[in-house]
Amino acid sequence: MPLTSSKSFQDIGARLRAHRLGKGMTPDQLAKTLKISRAALYRAEKGEIRKIEMLTSIADVLGVSLTSLMGVEVEYLSTSISFFERMRQIEEESQQLIGMFSPVSYLLTSDQYDSMLYEALLESISRNRGDKVELRNDIDLLMEILKKRKTSFHLRRPLIASIISLMDIERFLIFGVVGRHDLDPKTVEKRRQVAYAETERILGMFRSPEIGVQIGLVREPIPTTSFQIFRQESRSLVAVSPFRLGDQPNTRIGVGLITGAPEALTLHEKIAEELWSEAEKGEQAAKSLEEIMSAFGVG
Repeated sequence: MPLTSSKSFQDIGARLRAHRLGKGMTPDQLAKTLKISRAALYRAEKGEIRKIEMLTSIADVLGVSLTSLMGVEVEYLSTSISFFERMRQIEEESQQLIGMFSPVSYLLTSDQYDSMLYEALLESISRNRGDKVELRNDIDLLMEILKKRKTSFHLRRPLIASIISLMDIERFLIFGVVGRHDLDPKTVEKRRQVAYAETERILGMFRSPEIGVQIGLVREPIPTTSFQIFRQESRSLVAVSPFRLGDQPNTRIGVGLITGAPEALTLHEKIAEELWSEAEKGEQAAKSLEEIMSAFGVG
C-alpha cells in the first residue's frame, strides 16, 4: 500500500527518530531488528517511506501504535526523550510559540540553568536503582536534545509568548531546582542563588523585552500540566506535557501528547488567551517579581 505526500513522509520520519531515541535504540540496533540496512533506516528517518508494511514493522518494534507513528489526530509519547525531541523538530518549523511551562519556558533560560537542571536530574536517580548507568545516559541524551532546542530557538528567533505563574516563581526561589530534598544546606543555597539569578533574567525581560519575546505573569492558580502551542504556516499543533524541567524535575514518568486536532487546539488557545489577558506585563510584572525576590530569594 503506497503512501502519499512528501510532507507526510518527513513528519513520519521525524516521529520514527523521536520514538527510536525514546526507546534508547541506536540506528544500528533498530536496523538489525528490522532486518534492513542502516542506510535504509536513515532514509526512513528522512521520510523516504513508501509502504505501510515498513511502518507496521517499525511501529511493532518501537512499541507504538501505527496511528501515533503516522500522526493521526494524536501522538502519544511515553518518554521525555521522545517528547522533547518531537518538540525540537516541530519548533524548527514554527513561526510562533505560545507556552505555559514552570517556572518559565526552557527556551528562555540561561546556560547556567542547564547546569542546575542536569545536576538535579542526576540527583533524582534513586540510590537503590540498579540501572543507574542507563538512566544517566538517558539524562545525557535528554540534555543534548534540550540544548539543541535552545540553540535552534536563538538561531531562528520565532515569536514566543511565555505565561509564567507567580506561585511557581516563589517555589523556584525557595527551593531552586533539586532532584531530592535531602541535599546538604550548601548545595541548596547554591541552587537558590542560581534560581535568583534566573529570576533576575526574567525581570530583565520584563523591563527590556527582547524582540519577539513576550512574558506574562499570572497570580492565580494555573493548570498543573504544561502545554505549548506551535503555529506554523500551514498548521498549528499543541503539545501537552507531564514532564517538568523546573523544581523537582520529572523526566521519567508520564505520557506526553501532541495533536493538531481542532478541538484540542481551540481549548488550549482559549486557556492561553484567558491567562494572557489577565497576566501582568512590563513594569507591573517587574514590580511583582521584585517583591517576591525580596521576600523569598537568596541573591
